[in-house]
Amino acid sequence: MRKKIVAANWKMNLTLQEGETLINDILAAGLRLKDEKRVVIATPFPYLVKAKSLLKNYPHFYIGAQNCHQQKSGAFTGEVSAQMLQSIGVEYVIIGHSERREYFGETNEMLAQKTNLALGQGLIPIFCCGEPLDVRRQERQNEYVEVQLKESLFHLPAEQFQKVVIAYEPIWAIGTGLTASSAQAQEMHAHIRSLLAQQYGEDIATGISILYGGSCKPSNAAELFACPDVDGGLIGGASLVAQDFVAIVQALQA
Repeated sequence: MRKKIVAANWKMNLTLQEGETLINDILAAGLRLKDEKRVVIATPFPYLVKAKSLLKNYPHFYIGAQNCHQQKSGAFTGEVSAQMLQSIGVEYVIIGHSERREYFGETNEMLAQKTNLALGQGLIPIFCCGEPLDVRRQERQNEYVEVQLKESLFHLPAEQFQKVVIAYEPIWAIGTGLTASSAQAQEMHAHIRSLLAQQYGEDIATGISILYGGSCKPSNAAELFACPDVDGGLIGGASLVAQDFVAIVQALQA
């Protein structure tokens, strides 16, 4: 059975003290997660060690980083490597978030390198893909996402690929007030799974978790998560409010 995951992406928000309070408030809700359910908290780099210590006694909670560099090591001032993340016990790493692609010029080739290094260090990549508004309006979203997957992931052998989590981000629905309907989300998730099946076979495609990452919130989480190919969410703004995030995790449990 594939994993059902709610992943919090704090982005560049919160002080250490605010982050600690947020995690404690989430834990105080007493969430009881079934075996196939996971919660991933992707904090800014300076908070990873503290977050790891807060969650150490909660077996269904995991720590994620928001990025890693595409080189193993070297003279890259200010960057963080996959090996560094592994050395402090990080389990997941977000790769290819739309903001990284847009603001920092990350290409599909760079993301392939990051994925290789993350997997090489035993990290689980949460690989983001998705189309901007102009592509959606032209109804070219299927081929757009297919190129992202082919150029960044499909070089992987099957035994490595099946460790990856995919997050579909309709870029036009992030921070815009727009949200993909559950039908639109399911349509793209099913398309992604069909691409995986073509490349790696039905068994592997069926086992890959595909998360929805476009303005998921308590009011729409249950409807999105009820879709047969939506295996959870990559949560931005709503992950910064304990009550909202807990409600989204509870929707995954329903």
